Amino acid sequence: MGGPMSVNDPLPWIEPVCALIRDAVAKEVPVIGHCLGGQLMSKALGGRITQNPVKEIGWSMAAGEDNLLAKHWLGPFAGQHGTVFQWHGETFSMPTGATRLLANGHCANQMFALGPHLGMQCHVEMTPEMIAKWCEQWGDEAISIADQPSAQTPEAMVAEISEKLPVMRQLSEQLYSVWIKSLAR
Repeated sequence: MGGPMSVNDPLPWIEPVCALIRDAVAKEVPVIGHCLGGQLMSKALGGRITQNPVKEIGWSMAAGEDNLLAKHWLGPFAGQHGTVFQWHGETFSMPTGATRLLANGHCANQMFALGPHLGMQCHVEMTPEMIAKWCEQWGDEAISIADQPSAQTPEAMVAEISEKLPVMRQLSEQLYSVWIKSLAR
């Protein structure tokens, strides 16, 4: 899942987690990562983690790619726009062999697939409780950049849950159903 730290921070657990990801990929065990998890996947597989041009915080739209792999993962969202939740200031590059599935105007690499592995910069796993808790814990960060088109105030994020979450849930169910099928072998 996510976290306030950077994959580039000198934390003692970063390299062991990257080694675990590389081992799982080598053994064809499906890996999934959200935000920090997607960044860890990218780093483990040879990508780079850098500052995103802007912080993205709150609800946003992302465009699904329109290729065969995107159609496999995104289903009806391939070539369409979907709702996602954001809370990041860094982003990943595409690891060698990965295919971009989702992008938006603020962050080119929102999601990638590499075989059965799925890395995401965005958060499709959010619940109302998680959104409320993040807004409570890290609301000052959101407020400090809420004048940017890539961010929302905590009040706006919470107010839009009933409208945005059901739409995002359709995307998350599509993604998770594809990923889960790769577990059965």
